[in-house]
Amino acid sequence: MKIALMDSGIGLLAATAVVRRLRPDADLVLSLDPDGMPWGPRTPDDLTRRALAVAEAAAARRPDALIVGCNTATVHALPALRARLEPGVPVIGTVPAIKPAAAGGGPVAIWATPATTGSPYQRGLITDFAGGVTVAEVPCWGLAEAVEHADEAAIDAAITAAAALTPDDVTTVVLGCTHYELVAERIRAAVQRPGAAPLALHGSAGAVAAQALRRLGEAARPGASATGALTVLLSGQEGTLPAAALHYAEGRLLPAPGPFADRH
Repeated sequence: MKIALMDSGIGLLAATAVVRRLRPDADLVLSLDPDGMPWGPRTPDDLTRRALAVAEAAAARRPDALIVGCNTATVHALPALRARLEPGVPVIGTVPAIKPAAAGGGPVAIWATPATTGSPYQRGLITDFAGGVTVAEVPCWGLAEAVEHADEAAIDAAITAAAALTPDDVTTVVLGCTHYELVAERIRAAVQRPGAAPLALHGSAGAVAAQALRRLGEAARPGASATGALTVLLSGQEGTLPAAALHYAEGRLLPAPGPFADRH
């Protein structure tokens, strides 16, 4: 089995790590766009063109499924990606975990990029899945970029600023950008109020990985032999993981590109 994941940068690491844990025997193809990142400030048409190029580079490696490991790309490019690749390659998008977060009763804060915060897309998800729950939309200025570059000072500053915008009574935080899942515990520490019940965090990586296996009719096999290969594509060219990826546990879980068996 071969599963591809795509993003402009290392936000896809969260879902990649879950896929690797669930199926250590699966070959993985990570398709990034360092020449075009970040995608967030781009127009929807421009972003869609770049996403299609990144997806087609991954599809050339003949994966069984493609995970769009980026909230922004899912919002703007998912229909085009599915039109181009399905039914041959199932395409799984990443949606903020608003529905399971709201099921806890709230109040809920959705941490997202400034472009996504207040967008019709996010407001639609809130309307559809969080009716009757108090929801605060929190723009996280610069956080995705800071995580992408493993800039510790900038990560701390961005998390502190977003935490200051988060209401004190919030019991649940939705991580509405895949990059944020790489610093989830730092977000928890910043938002957790003294004496309050433990804060609930909801990311998308687990659900996305599980959905990919469902679309393929495959079961999780976490005990399988770690024989899966890793291929990294950088704007279509084979390469290695960006150095910043190794700053995070999810990146360190992955080996250097190539077959696992070659290093045993």
